[in-house]
Amino acid sequence: MNEITDIFEQYINQYGSYDIAESQFKKDAADDPELHAAYREWCHEVGSSERDGFRDFCDEHSQGLNDMWNALSDYDDNE
Repeated sequence: MNEITDIFEQYINQYGSYDIAESQFKKDAADDPELHAAYREWCHEVGSSERDGFRDFCDEHSQGLNDMWNALSDYDDNE
């Protein structure tokens, strides 16, 4: 499961936009049966649909970044 999420992060880092990363990932998954099978399995494991799985990951990824920035901001406020 971690392998597919690493792939998601590579797309996000490469394209710098969740929408573009999702679009390119879905295009590539349609052309690559192994990638599509890994994505389908991951979606099943986490309870997401194939339609929304990448977007669900992006939402969690974004929340994680927000939490990190908030923690850093809280640290700065305490000094």
